[in-house]
Amino acid sequence: MDNYIDLLAELPLFSNINKADIQDVLKQLNAYTKNFSKNEYVRVSGDPVDFIGIVLSGEIQILKDDYYGNRSITASFSMGSMFAEAFVCSKIKTLPIDIMSSTDSTIMFLDSNILLNSYTSEYKFHNTLVRNLLYIVSNKNILLTQKLSYHSHKTTSEKIMAYLTDQAKARHSSEFTIPFNRQQLADYLGVERSAMSYEISKLQKQGYIETNRSYFKLL
Repeated sequence: MDNYIDLLAELPLFSNINKADIQDVLKQLNAYTKNFSKNEYVRVSGDPVDFIGIVLSGEIQILKDDYYGNRSITASFSMGSMFAEAFVCSKIKTLPIDIMSSTDSTIMFLDSNILLNSYTSEYKFHNTLVRNLLYIVSNKNILLTQKLSYHSHKTTSEKIMAYLTDQAKARHSSEFTIPFNRQQLADYLGVERSAMSYEISKLQKQGYIETNRSYFKLL
C-alpha cells in the first residue's frame, strides 16, 4: 500500500492528515487492496454495507437494474475516486446496486464500521475523517442533483447538450473527453442509444459540436 500513499494524500478523505500519518490511518481502518479484471464484479446487490472503496487504478461503474431487468449506469468512478460512502452514512445494511470493474482495476477497501463507530481517544484521526466524509457525501449529493437535472430535459438533444455544456464548464475548455462510451452515456442520460446517436450526429451536422467517440468539442 506504500505505493499509493502519494495518491491517497491528495484525496479529500485524508485532508488535514499528514502524509506520514496515512499509513497508520490505513492500519486503523483495516485497509486492504484487491485487483479486479475487466467486467468483474467488485460487489453485488445484497452484499453487506461494511466498507468504503477507493479506486487506486482503473475504473468501476455503479449498476442498477429496474423491476423489468433494464440496467442503467448510475455512476462511474476512476482512479482516486471513493465509492459506497453514501450507503455507509445511511441506515442501509445491504447494497441495492452492483459494482463492476469496467477496466482492470485495483481497489482499496476501508472498514466503515471502524470509521463510524470508533469514539475512543486512541483513534487519533476519527473526527477529521468523519468531517471529511461528510464533506464528500455533501458534494456528491450536489452532483446527483446535476444528473437529475439532465433527466428533467424533455428531449434527448437537450439532455446531450446540457451534459456536454457542463463538461466544458468543468474543464474550462470547449474540447474534452468524457468518461463514457456511447452506450454508457445513453445509460447515464436515461435515453436509448440509437436515439442518442442520431441526435449526436444531427447536432454535429448542424454545427453545434464536433465529436469522435468520447471526444467532443463545442462550437
